[in-house]
Amino acid sequence: MRPAVIIDGWRTPIGRHGGAGAAVLDVVPVESGPVEAAIALSIVLLAREIVMGNRGEKHLVHRKPWLVAFAFGLLHGLGFAGALGEIGLRNSDVPLALLSFNVGVEAGQLAFVAALVLVQRIGGQGLRSRLPRLEPALGYALGALAMFWLFGRLPAVFGA
Repeated sequence: MRPAVIIDGWRTPIGRHGGAGAAVLDVVPVESGPVEAAIALSIVLLAREIVMGNRGEKHLVHRKPWLVAFAFGLLHGLGFAGALGEIGLRNSDVPLALLSFNVGVEAGQLAFVAALVLVQRIGGQGLRSRLPRLEPALGYALGALAMFWLFGRLPAVFGA
């Protein structure tokens, strides 16, 4: 199993920096409802790719993980910038907030990967042989949670 779906080098942080920076500098107008719905939809896409990949079908995430990582980074950066805008930070505080956010996300990703490596080492071969059987269930669970989140955001997309 390749970790390319979870982390794709430098493309995700560049996308996240770009999306957040564009929104904070008002290059891209951000409305939180549609952006949050799009983020939820991106997670639905990822869940679908997990399930389809387990069936042996390779789609966009498998063929071009760099493109998906960059697009997800942009989208999630827009979401964070929208949240920054809503809490009313002073313009002078925004660069430090963006830097802190991105450093925190990268640290969180490294901690997550380290935890997975630790679980794999502790679980050994038995866990490694059982994990592929769990992937579809985890994909469906992720998809269900993301759909719940998406449906909760749809009224804001349609102005309700």
